Amino acid sequence: MGVSVLGRVRNARTLIREGNQLLLDADRGMVTVRPSPSLVEAFEMRSAKNRERQAAYAKLREVEPFSRCGTRITVMMNAGLRDDMPNLNLTGADGIGLFRTEFQFLVSAAMPQRERQTRLYRDVLEAAGDRPVVFRTVDIGGDKSLPYLRSENSENDENPAMGWRALRLALEREGLLKSQARALLEASAGHTLNVMFPMVSEPWEFEAARAVFEGQLAFLKKQKRKLPNEIRYGVMLEVPALAEQLDLLLPRISFLSIGTNDLTQFLFAADRANPKLAERYDWVSPAILRFIRRVVVATAGHPVDVTVCGEMGGRRLEALALLGVGIRRLSIPPAGVGPIKELVRKVDLEEIGEAMNGWLTSPPPSLRKALEDWAAERGIELE
Repeated sequence: MGVSVLGRVRNARTLIREGNQLLLDADRGMVTVRPSPSLVEAFEMRSAKNRERQAAYAKLREVEPFSRCGTRITVMMNAGLRDDMPNLNLTGADGIGLFRTEFQFLVSAAMPQRERQTRLYRDVLEAAGDRPVVFRTVDIGGDKSLPYLRSENSENDENPAMGWRALRLALEREGLLKSQARALLEASAGHTLNVMFPMVSEPWEFEAARAVFEGQLAFLKKQKRKLPNEIRYGVMLEVPALAEQLDLLLPRISFLSIGTNDLTQFLFAADRANPKLAERYDWVSPAILRFIRRVVVATAGHPVDVTVCGEMGGRRLEALALLGVGIRRLSIPPAGVGPIKELVRKVDLEEIGEAMNGWLTSPPPSLRKALEDWAAERGIELE
């Protein structure tokens, strides 16, 4: 939406009075109360420069993101509502790498009927045209609780992020997953259906979810209904344990999305909603980047698309690091598509790959600083 938002500002009600002028820089996580004229002037200069950059990014809408060495990087966007779809054409994204189907549930007072779900999914596919859409099955529970889907397990969760949520909840509420499977299959008639299961911890969970879809597919075949041209099943890698069983899972899936938001907090045992742990929730960490590189290496030789999905890939410095560990597919917030396409066109993948291998073998005091210096030497802006 292009609206700057800054949360968890301490003492805001105490420090800010009605009528005070504020300078909000959400990118830097700063808000200045009653700024001096010199600060206002500096802020306006940064804002003007930012508008120039945004205009330059807009010109890349129809430009394909090839790296300096000629490699095509896939840059998709995340969505969750019908109103998000116009951003596909506005940004020139390659498709929807993550459609959060739970948003329809979160804005409804009662469980959305299958017909409503079908209409939404069909509208999304029609709006996308020839571009792919990856539908993630409902990721509800935990911090996204619904009054009409409460259970004793979820109410007693002391750690909701790792509790009874996402696929765990959906497999228990089989009617919920069956209804969504049927809606997705009917909406995808004549299209390719890309369906992704969240919060998979064990291969058997993937198989159980896939069996629900295959059961609904068999039902529709008996009814002689029109079916999807192809069904591609995938998982979201958020739970670190799944990485230890990729050899068992890779032959069964078509794509794998690394969900960096939850993955990072699980690896660090650091709640990303806790401001005291903000410094530990760092995507540019050898631990995170080594983990992602290990996944890339494990999937090599398999016909499985590997995508990083989340806010990490939408930030230029973090995206540079991801390119360095071998990621070639990103699914990011719409606002990040232009900046990342522009970044890709300035990067030699072999060069950043060699640099990243060196840093991860023998980490510098600050990997973030090393990336900033590397980019500055090549005239690449990371803000």
